[in-house]
Amino acid sequence: MEWAFLLGRIVFGLFFIYNGINHLANVRRLSGYAASKKVPVPQAAVIVTGIMLLLGGASVVTGYQPVIGNILLSIFLVVVAFWMHNFWGETDPMVRANQMTNFTKNLALAGAALALLGVPTPWPLSLGG
Repeated sequence: MEWAFLLGRIVFGLFFIYNGINHLANVRRLSGYAASKKVPVPQAAVIVTGIMLLLGGASVVTGYQPVIGNILLSIFLVVVAFWMHNFWGETDPMVRANQMTNFTKNLALAGAALALLGVPTPWPLSLGG
């Protein structure tokens, strides 16, 4: 089961690492979207959240400081779900459906990150911490 846990951690963590890289590689485009959602200091917000995603994802993959990493991911996911994917405020059915999908995805991922907080540390096959 240790190897299954490691494989799951890698898949879960790489999702966040990929998205963190995407945030940092596309700051201008994502800042425009953040600005449209009334995020204060949108460029800084995109950079900070990109770093949160990278650190959280790397923490899950390596098992280093997984409590801190999963807290970072949980905070990011819950805040973004309610702020950026507020489907209840959309009138266009397609936009509403897309935002609802992203809202529920973020909450499900936050649930997984919170569940990982229940795994005793140090994690098996991890760098410890």
